[in-house]
Amino acid sequence: MNINEILSHCDHTLLSPSATWEEIRVLCDEGMQYHTASVCIPPCHVKKAKAYVGDQLKICTVVGFPNGDSTTAVKCFEAEEAIREGADEIDTVIHIGALKEGNDGEILSELVALRKACGEKILKVIIEACLLTEEEKLRMCRIVTEAGANYIKTSTGFSKGGATREDVALMRANVGDKVKVKAAGGISTLQDAEDFLTLGADRLGSSRIVRLAKETDIADTDRY
Repeated sequence: MNINEILSHCDHTLLSPSATWEEIRVLCDEGMQYHTASVCIPPCHVKKAKAYVGDQLKICTVVGFPNGDSTTAVKCFEAEEAIREGADEIDTVIHIGALKEGNDGEILSELVALRKACGEKILKVIIEACLLTEEEKLRMCRIVTEAGANYIKTSTGFSKGGATREDVALMRANVGDKVKVKAAGGISTLQDAEDFLTLGADRLGSSRIVRLAKETDIADTDRY
């Protein structure tokens, strides 16, 4: 798989709580240089980043992150505020406890509200798959599809595990045709990235792929 194709599916990510504007600026420069799908950054940097990149790069940010236990009203406010400040894409975390309690209707209602708050912007739903049973993952595939979200996403990268090949394959097989899959967390090699895309992921959330492309000096080759 061509490295440029991999990069075009990458949400080039920096969500560290210690991230400075200078680090975010460098991330944006790399995103523009390597033509990534977006940069995924903390909400506090969205306005400045959008002013910096203009229409050259999509800005993605996070809502209810990383634990997902904010109220629906707070998550909707976060999404609306981020969009006002220039975000093109919103990645939100589900209320994991509600799922484990069997409150599927509560999760669906929240995602429907977030879908409305995001308008035509892209909404990605992080289910934190490493904390879920297979049955819970299947329920989330159904809920995300019913809510009309654009993506189901494996992980925040802040819990005990990240994306797995098994989870990506399961999600792709069980979400609706209009829902795409984002693999995130622990994507540490270009082979990982290619495998996830081959299994049906459309986006990759990673802080490493651009660095790997730089290190291997392969931007113009067909294979690595």
